[in-house]
Amino acid sequence: MSYHETVLLNESIQGLDVRPGGIYVDVTFGGGGHSIEILKTLENGRLIAFDQDEDVGTNLINDDRFTLVNANFRFLKNFLMFYKALPVDGIIADLGISSHQIDNAERGFSIRFDAELDLRMDRKNNLSARRVLAEYSEEDLRKVFFEFGELKQAYKIAKAIATKREVKEIVTLEDLKNAIGQYAERGKENKFYAKVLQALRIEINDEINALKELLLHSIDVLRTGGKLVVISYHSLEDRLVKNIMKTGSFEGTIEKDFFGNEKPPLKMITRQPIVPSPQEIERNKRARSAKLRIAEKV
Repeated sequence: MSYHETVLLNESIQGLDVRPGGIYVDVTFGGGGHSIEILKTLENGRLIAFDQDEDVGTNLINDDRFTLVNANFRFLKNFLMFYKALPVDGIIADLGISSHQIDNAERGFSIRFDAELDLRMDRKNNLSARRVLAEYSEEDLRKVFFEFGELKQAYKIAKAIATKREVKEIVTLEDLKNAIGQYAERGKENKFYAKVLQALRIEINDEINALKELLLHSIDVLRTGGKLVVISYHSLEDRLVKNIMKTGSFEGTIEKDFFGNEKPPLKMITRQPIVPSPQEIERNKRARSAKLRIAEKV
């Protein structure tokens, strides 16, 4: 099995519009699918890739034009300054979990395995799903499930977890299912548990704040005419990406200059998100919720 089948590969690389002598950043290296395609067009240019997961070291590309930074993409600007790689011509981000992470049972990313609840992208992170379920207050758990899982029964789910852990620590996915299974809609259990794990994963890895930092830093480091290409997989991410590309703010309001003129820093190239074809979804079920948006620095 491959490390990761890249979603919307051709569409995203086409949107990046790679120039042979440009500087590009793949902020979610993963299995290297996007990076490999970028390097095919680069001649005397540079490619800098980011990934906080140490496992990606097995996919290292042996190429003088390529640099891998084993860090969260929220540190984009600092590392680009360190490597004297400013400004850049394009940034690409695939915000999905890699197939490798999902298929590795001990990482706890998949509902298919009864593994210990982990969900850390960076295994140096001290906060795991097991710790969140054991230590967060009932109110904090409610917020996590409501805000990051968009679960209507967040209050009941949090209360059930708080009650269960008084008797026995919730250690594995099966423990969690036993605690909250009564709130899963019949026939849609997998979707319910996927949302629960999504909420925990976003909280543990501080994904929303990291994405916000990435998007703001991207505006700063892109040259005029540079492209920002982002593939998102759930509404929380896509809303932030759409708003920043369309208006320059996460709230979706366009800032105006002293004279009342609108001055968004990016120009949206994709009026509607690009989504995978039925053929791609049939080949790779994990692509079904992907949305690709592309913008240009103005």
